Amino acid sequence: MRIITLDDASMKNILADMLRRDPNNYDSYTKTVEAIVENVKNRRDEAVFEYTREFDHADLDASNIRVTQEEIGEAMAQVDEGLLAVMKKSMDNIRRYHEKQKRNSWFDAQPDGTILGQKVTALESVGVYVPGGKAAYPSSVLMNIIPAEVAGVKRIVMVTPPGKDGKVNPVTLTAAHLAGATEVYKVGGAQAVAALAFGTQSIPRVNKIVGPGNIFVALAKKAVYGHVSIDSIAGPSEILVIADDSANPRFVAADLLSQAEHDELASAILVTTSMELAKKVSDEVDGFLKVLSRSDIIAKSLDNYGYILVADTMEKAVETANNIAPEHLEIVTANPFEVMTKIQNAGAIFIGEYSSEPLGDYFAGPNHILPTNGTAKFFSPLGVDDFIKKSSIIYYSREALEKAHKDIELFAESEHLTAHANSIRVRFEP
Repeated sequence: MRIITLDDASMKNILADMLRRDPNNYDSYTKTVEAIVENVKNRRDEAVFEYTREFDHADLDASNIRVTQEEIGEAMAQVDEGLLAVMKKSMDNIRRYHEKQKRNSWFDAQPDGTILGQKVTALESVGVYVPGGKAAYPSSVLMNIIPAEVAGVKRIVMVTPPGKDGKVNPVTLTAAHLAGATEVYKVGGAQAVAALAFGTQSIPRVNKIVGPGNIFVALAKKAVYGHVSIDSIAGPSEILVIADDSANPRFVAADLLSQAEHDELASAILVTTSMELAKKVSDEVDGFLKVLSRSDIIAKSLDNYGYILVADTMEKAVETANNIAPEHLEIVTANPFEVMTKIQNAGAIFIGEYSSEPLGDYFAGPNHILPTNGTAKFFSPLGVDDFIKKSSIIYYSREALEKAHKDIELFAESEHLTAHANSIRVRFEP
C-alpha cells in the first residue's frame, strides 16, 4: 500500500479522492434510472416483469412473483444446520441490541392545566431491499428486518433479485423468514424500488424503503424520495484504522483488506503515528494478497482508494478520522477508549485489537447498515428510530390558555397573521 506523510495538502487530496465515490456523482446513470422508475410507476406489473426478464433473465408474472410458504420451506431445508445455528445466535444479539433503542410515548402534565407530550408510532409498512442473484447476504437481511420488527412495523416487505430459475437464494430467504419478513417478492434493481414506492397490481406500496444496493438501487431510492421515505443513499464500503506503535501489523492489515474485498470502489485507510508500523502493515498486505481469493478486487481497491497515512501526533490522526467520517472506524492504540472520546464522526467504532470490523458485520449486534462517503457527519446507523414516527401532543385547559392568549395574539399579529390571532381571541370574547 502507498505510504503518505500526512499534511494539509495530502489530506485535501484524499478527501477529494474519496468524494469521487459518492453515488450522487454518477450522473450518467441518472436518466436510465429515472426512466425505469417512471415506467414502473405508469405500467406497474407489466414493466416489473419486463425488466425482470431483461436484467435477471427470469420469467415471472403475477402468479409467482411473491414467494410462497412452500418455497420458504424448501429454502430452509437447503441451509446448512451449522449456518442456521449461527444465524440464530446473530439474530439474538441483533435483537437484544436494538431492543435497547426502543422509545416510548411520553406525556408531561403540569398543575397549570397543560399537557404536552410525544406519541411514538411504528410505520405501517417498510420495504427492505436485499442484493441478490448468485450472492447471498443473510447478514444484511437480519440487519434490515430485525430493527423494523422490534419497532413494531406490521408489514415488512423484502425484495431481492431472483436467479435465472426464478427463485430466491435459499440462505437469503431463510434469513428473511427467521427475521420476520411478512412478504418477499422476487424483484431487484431500480424496478423493485419503484414498485415499493408506487405500488403495482402484485406489490402493494410501502411507507419507507431501506437497504443497500448497487448504483441503480441507490439512484432509484433518491428518485422516489418524497413519495416514500428512505434510509440513505448508500455508497461503497470503507474502513479507517487509527493505530500507534502498540498495534499488531498483521491484525491491522487483515482488517483493512476485509473491506477492500467488497469491490473496486471500497476504501481502506490506516492513519498511524508510527512509520515503522506503516511499513510493516504494507508488507503484511503484500503477503495477504498472495493468498486471498479476491486478491484482484482487493488490489484494485487499494490502488484506487487505499492509503497508509503517517501523522505527527495522535491528535492529527483523530482530526483526520473526523474529517473523513468513515463508515467503519477501528481504534487500535495503547489507550483506545481515550481516543474514542475524541471521535465525532464515524458510523461504527470498533475498540481494541480483538474488535475487528467483521465482528460488527455478522455477530455483535449493532447494525451494519452504516453511513458512507462522509455522511457519518450527519447520519446514524440504521436502527429502530428509522422505523418509527413521532407526533406532538398538545392540550391546554381554558385557564391555561387564558394566561397565554394575549402573548400568542401579539406574536401572531407581529407576523401579520390576523386569522391566527383571531383564532385565539374569539375564545375570550365577552
